[in-house]
Amino acid sequence: MRTRMIGIAALAASAVLLAGCGGGGDGGGGEAGADADFTAEPAGTMSAWGFENADDVGTSRMDYAAEQLSDVDVELDATAFDAQKFTTRVASGDVPDVVQMDRRYVTTYAAQDLIMPLDACFEAQDVDPRDHWYPFVVDDVTYEDAIWAVPQFYQPPAVLLNKRVMNEAGVTAEEIDTSNIDGLVAAIGKMYQESGGVPTRLGFDPVATGQGGLWILGMGGQLTDAEGKPTLDDPSNIAGIEALKKITDAQGGFAAVKSFTDSFDTFGDNNQYVADQVGAQVNAQWYPNVLSPYMDQIEIEAVPFKSADGDPFSVASGTAFVIPAGAENPAAACAWMIDLTSDDAWNAAGEARAQTREEDGGINTGLFTGSPSADEAIRSEWVVETGNAGFDQVISTYYDVVGYGQSFGSSPAGQDIQNELNNAITAALLGDKTPEEALADAQSAAMRAYENATAG
Repeated sequence: MRTRMIGIAALAASAVLLAGCGGGGDGGGGEAGADADFTAEPAGTMSAWGFENADDVGTSRMDYAAEQLSDVDVELDATAFDAQKFTTRVASGDVPDVVQMDRRYVTTYAAQDLIMPLDACFEAQDVDPRDHWYPFVVDDVTYEDAIWAVPQFYQPPAVLLNKRVMNEAGVTAEEIDTSNIDGLVAAIGKMYQESGGVPTRLGFDPVATGQGGLWILGMGGQLTDAEGKPTLDDPSNIAGIEALKKITDAQGGFAAVKSFTDSFDTFGDNNQYVADQVGAQVNAQWYPNVLSPYMDQIEIEAVPFKSADGDPFSVASGTAFVIPAGAENPAAACAWMIDLTSDDAWNAAGEARAQTREEDGGINTGLFTGSPSADEAIRSEWVVETGNAGFDQVISTYYDVVGYGQSFGSSPAGQDIQNELNNAITAALLGDKTPEEALADAQSAAMRAYENATAG
C-alpha cells in the first residue's frame, strides 16, 4: 500500500486524531451502502480525509496498514474534518472512501444516510466490535441496531491532584470525592484563596462546561433516551448542575472561576500545577503528557471521578472512521480501517511512542486506544516506571478507571446536545436561569436539531 499525502500536516497530540442528503435511518441500516461488497479483495486507489496532525502514533499505524494492504494506493488528505464541507461533498458526489471525525457527529450522519452502516464490514473482517472495543465506545457509534463507524481512542477523565497545595492546606486525597459534594466543598474551602474577591487559587476546578456531560451523567442524569432523542429536561439532570453550582459558588461564583481558569497557562511553563493555581482539577488522560516536562516542578497524584453512588465513573469520547455514502472503494476502506485499529497496529504505535519518549526524554503515560486488549498490551510492553512516584500513581489511576466508562448517548443531535448542555450549565451557574429553566430551554433547542436531523 502506498500513501500519498494531500495538504499539510502539523504536529499534534495523538489524543485528538489519528495523530486523532437523504431520508432518516430505518433500523436496518438505511439505504447508504446497501450495495457495498466488503468481502471484495482490497485493491486499487482509496482516498481518506480528516487526517490532520498525524504524529508517531498515527504514522506507525498507517505504516502497519500499508504492509497489510500492498495492493491499495491510499490518497491521504491531511486537512481537518469540517462538518459543513462534509455534507456538501456528499451532496455533490465528491466523497472520499474514509473520513475521520469526532464520534459525536457519527449518528447525525447515520440518521441522514450520509454514511454506510458497517456491520457487514466487521463481519467481512471477522471482527466482533463489542469484543474488540469497550462496549461503551461502540455505543457511541451505534444507532438503530447498526454500527456506523470504526472507533479509536478513549481518554478517560479523572481528578488530577496538586499535592503541594493540598498538603499546605491539610487536605487528603480521600477528601477529593465527587460523590460527597458537601465534603468536597469543605475541602475546597481549605485550599481556596482570593484577593479582593478575585480567585488566586482554586481548591477544585470542575471544568464545568468542558466536562459538563461527565457531571450530569455521573450524578445520575441522562442526555438521551434509548432512541437518541434529547432528554436534557429530565429532572435527574438537575443534580449535576446543583453540584457544579455548590462547587463554583464556594470559589467566588462561576463567572469568577471561569475568568480565572481562562487565564491559566494550561500548555505552558507557568501552568496551573507549576503555579499552584489549583488544588485539584478534572482532566482527561492526555493532560499528564502536557505536564510531564515539568515533573521536577510539580507534585501530582490522581483519584477517580466518582458517581453519586461512590463508584469510579467515566464517559467515552474520541474519534472514529466512517465510510461516506457513495464511496467508490468500500472494500479497501473497510480493510484499512480495521487494520488501523487492530491490536498489531496499536502495538506498533506503542513501540513508536516508547521510542519517541526515549529520544525526547519525556514520560510514556501509555496509549488509550478504545480497545481493552490493545490498552493492556501497550501498558504491559511499553509503559515503564518513571522514577517519579506521583506520576506513576497518576498513570495507574487512569488505567484503573478506563473500564468504568459510559457513552454520552448516541444521538442524531449529539453535537447540539453537547452545545445546549453547556449553554444550560452556564446560564444556571451564572444565576441567569434556574436549572429547570435552563434545561427546558436547552431541551427545546436540542429537539429542534434532532427533528431536523431525522426529517425524511
